[in-house]
Amino acid sequence: MTDPRRNAQATTPGRALIARLPAVRGRLTPDAPLQDLCWFRTGGPADVLFEPADAADLAQFIRQLDRDVPVTVLGLGSNVLVRDGGIAGVVVRLGARFRPVTVDGCRVEAGAGASGMQVATAARTAGLAGFEFLRGVPGTVGGAVAMNAGAYGQDTSDVLVEVQGVTPEGHLVRRAKAEIGFGYRQAPGVADLIVTAAVFEGRPDDPGAIQDRMDRIAAEREASQPLRTRTTGSTFKNPPGDRRAWELIDRAGCRGLSRGHAQVSEKHCNFLINRESRASAAELEALGEEVRRRVAETCGVTLDWEIRRLGRPTPAAAPARDHGSGGGSNQGGDRP
Repeated sequence: MTDPRRNAQATTPGRALIARLPAVRGRLTPDAPLQDLCWFRTGGPADVLFEPADAADLAQFIRQLDRDVPVTVLGLGSNVLVRDGGIAGVVVRLGARFRPVTVDGCRVEAGAGASGMQVATAARTAGLAGFEFLRGVPGTVGGAVAMNAGAYGQDTSDVLVEVQGVTPEGHLVRRAKAEIGFGYRQAPGVADLIVTAAVFEGRPDDPGAIQDRMDRIAAEREASQPLRTRTTGSTFKNPPGDRRAWELIDRAGCRGLSRGHAQVSEKHCNFLINRESRASAAELEALGEEVRRRVAETCGVTLDWEIRRLGRPTPAAAPARDHGSGGGSNQGGDRP
């Protein structure tokens, strides 16, 4: 007699897809859980998770992949919300082989899987300034380039020289900063690439002075952001002009607002948190949309998501109850 559980496993989306995929030197995992790969610790699986052996392996895979198969790139999962229905197609995760950071003179080359902290630390050790802000940017080099991530008055584009990546046709290419057309949290010239590495340039400085600046950034983040909770980076982009997203969210009465186990942080109200690691992705996204609605209604400003929301909502998702603000007004002057 056939085991019905085996039939169920054989017909999962991942197992059906993996039979169609090109051979690789890296690793292909069907129906791969993504919760532990994302800071929110929520969301559904990838149909197939691909961890390439190197850039050439990735390029060959993309070159041979059927064009109807969606491809999504995931770094440290520090700026994404994976929806409860998981991600269709192939999720590419650039692992340990994409994390080396090397320094040559004033230039730093980093794999797309390296963290901002790795780059800042390597530059400090080499006595190169200009990278301290990366101490305050969660996530990988690939993500930082793709969204021109920034903090403390600097953006990734300020130190970038060149990007290396794979095109949708599976070609390995290099693009100079001038070809990318960076803007605020935008990098249109790499929107079609899977970034595999980047080259940056700093300026000589005393390693001790660089470390002091990094320490100040670390202390400021610890004091102002909910780093010890299940959260990500900033939820919404700052609107044009001098307005700050957190100020508008606070003015709209959303500090502490909750939906199920999702909550707007009391400490910094441009962060959503997953309380007790029990929130669904649907609760987090619905809470974010409620914040956007209230800010638009109260302040006349439509906030744009900075967090990338990926994948399929679960069909059975039911609307969660709004439990009120629980917050109150801003009592801390410049407190976010």
